[in-house]
Amino acid sequence: MLGVNTTVLAALVAALVAGLGGLLVPRLIARVPEPAPKEAEDEPPKLRYADIAARPGLARRSAVVSAVAGGLLGAATGIDWPLLWLVPLVPVGVALSVVDWHTKLLPRVVVLPATLAAILVVTAVGLATDQREALVRALVAMVAVRSFFWVLWFVRSAGMGFGDVRLAAPVGLVLGWAGWGAVAIGVWAAFIVFALPALVLVVVRRDRAMLKKSFPFGPFMVIGALVGLVWGTAVAGRIWG
Repeated sequence: MLGVNTTVLAALVAALVAGLGGLLVPRLIARVPEPAPKEAEDEPPKLRYADIAARPGLARRSAVVSAVAGGLLGAATGIDWPLLWLVPLVPVGVALSVVDWHTKLLPRVVVLPATLAAILVVTAVGLATDQREALVRALVAMVAVRSFFWVLWFVRSAGMGFGDVRLAAPVGLVLGWAGWGAVAIGVWAAFIVFALPALVLVVVRRDRAMLKKSFPFGPFMVIGALVGLVWGTAVAGRIWG
């Protein structure tokens, strides 16, 4: 009974804190500096971050999504150290997903500080609690996942932005702490949840030209990370036994 109560408590606290952080998503987006305009753009002008932040109901929707994600992470993790970096990263991930969805950009001024902060907290916890194996695995996974996305970007930069490469670092870090199964499932899930809706649209609309269009990948990386953290270890155990 105590274990169940602890799990429920972790889920409730994580949901509450993440949800409160979600209310701040519009403020975070509004503070992002606007990118320099590019010349000779075939696409329409990018939405301004201030305009995205001002969308009606964004704070409420972000809070709900953040609370749900936080609750899932809390239930999966329990009262444990990873919540120190996972819960704060939830609203950041929501904000980046919103921005990338509307602009196809992942601002480095958000991704890099969040990555650095996560590395510092993960390292401090790993050393303070003597979880050296989890710490080393997290750092190695961060480098491995980022390198994997860098190769994808290098091979076909038209299909993937460098912002996705930057975002791969914190994704790999948090998944790596959870385990290699979480890393594998988290990265795999990102591509699956990205590809399936696109294929359904192609079939429904019977328009193969849609396969050549670019779509934001950041939101799907965030979803994949959530899947890997919550269900990755269990799913990987069933697959690879």
